[in-house]
Amino acid sequence: MSNEKITIEGSGKHCHVTRETLDKLFGKGFELEVKKYLSQPGQFATPHKIKVTGPKGSTELSIIGPCRKYDQIELSFTDARSLGLNPPVRESGDLAGSPGVTLTGPEGEVTIGEGAIIAKRHLHLTPEDAAKFGLKDKQIIKVRVEGERALIFDEVVARVSPEYATFMHVDYDEINAASLFGAEVYGTIVG
Repeated sequence: MSNEKITIEGSGKHCHVTRETLDKLFGKGFELEVKKYLSQPGQFATPHKIKVTGPKGSTELSIIGPCRKYDQIELSFTDARSLGLNPPVRESGDLAGSPGVTLTGPEGEVTIGEGAIIAKRHLHLTPEDAAKFGLKDKQIIKVRVEGERALIFDEVVARVSPEYATFMHVDYDEINAASLFGAEVYGTIVG
């Protein structure tokens, strides 16, 4: 493995919606606005929020654009508990058997039968960086972070695609556990 540093980003609770769901929540033909472009090419944060309701409560989530082929709610364990959910830890798009929730927007409401997950730790990689680090798509790796609360993130999925930029994503529970705050947070692949 390489000793080169990789950038680690915290991924807050958010949702991805289909065109059909967006129309129901915000009105037919509604277009997502770009608030800020994210590290992955073509992905952007929007100023649009929806209410997500589970068995025990609700929370507000930001929508990440553009629209996807499936509705997906990404939570941390802390978020999930407050909603009364027990979602599985999964890769994006692996939604079978995950809990459903009710989504509420300014123009309507949609109940999805499944879609709430806790995103598995993952490292997006360009093919060039994957070759440099000696990694293959779907390989499970460990990433070490230094600092006052140094730790090793285990069970990180390497995801390789020419459509990616090289960044590792963990949720905010994990960011908090390792005290990884600041503009630039780095890790080293260790196994």
